[in-house]
Amino acid sequence: MRTYGNRNKSRLAEVVCNRCGRRLKVEKGVLKEGCFSADTVFGYFSGRDGTRHRFDLCESCYNALLAEFSVPVEETEEKELC
Repeated sequence: MRTYGNRNKSRLAEVVCNRCGRRLKVEKGVLKEGCFSADTVFGYFSGRDGTRHRFDLCESCYNALLAEFSVPVEETEEKELC
């Protein structure tokens, strides 16, 4: 879960893993470690119609989640990083 600064509401202040509760490293508004962020809105035909879910997972918790998948994620290598 992300929180933003008081004076500059667009500056990232803190990122906490929603699974384990660990605070991820943030310096001067920049996240300095691996993090999986999800932001989705459930549409019609789901049990959560119109509900938005946002969460962050540290890399360790993300890896644990992937280990539970029956079908592996599609993985490709990117040439440029954001």
